[in-house]
Amino acid sequence: MFKDKNRLYLTYISFSMEIDTPIFQGQRKQLCEHLFSKGYAKEQVLEAMMRVPRHIFLESGFHQHAYQDKAFPIAAGQTISHPSTVAWQSELLEIEKGLKVLEIGTGCGYQAAVLVELGVKLFTIERQKELVDFSKKMLKILGLRAEQKFGDGFKGMPVFAPFDRIIVTCGAPFVPKALLTQLSPGGLMIIPVGDKTQKMIRIRKKHDNTFVQEVLGDAAFVPMLRNKE
Repeated sequence: MFKDKNRLYLTYISFSMEIDTPIFQGQRKQLCEHLFSKGYAKEQVLEAMMRVPRHIFLESGFHQHAYQDKAFPIAAGQTISHPSTVAWQSELLEIEKGLKVLEIGTGCGYQAAVLVELGVKLFTIERQKELVDFSKKMLKILGLRAEQKFGDGFKGMPVFAPFDRIIVTCGAPFVPKALLTQLSPGGLMIIPVGDKTQKMIRIRKKHDNTFVQEVLGDAAFVPMLRNKE
């Protein structure tokens, strides 16, 4: 899997230009209706998810499963998250158009695409170079713009800080202090914290630069790792 990266990218691009058929759109609608019925997210988030064809982020052999609530393997030993997880985290961010958002863990770019469709100004960082390259191509295909960086998510993107929202899409062993520093007063961060399994944590930064933390439920993400140096 993923042995010939350049050929893989070209295959994804050729598929994506013609494959968002009415069948896939119908499956996407059914998925979003299911997520709404289960309370994962409200209309704003699900309308954004309706505009993002999840199947083009997967290998073609998995396209028929793309609109089931499943995670799937992608390059570099990573996964694309369950749609319910993407919906839940996006909802927890309390997004408003125009907010400045930092994403830790771009992965294949699916969550990033949903965030951009929600109208935010997105900054996203990924430690796996092949995923950085892939996600850039996918966002370009979809006509979506984000500031993307290859680097260590524990360090965030201080050059562009502060951020109104920070979303971490991998399981952090602890809350990185650098990310707290880069959060705007009045802003919030969503981060799964733990080892093999995690708790989803929402952290609000008050205007006096103190923090309020909520534990929102169980989560299971691939681990957040430091960049290889």
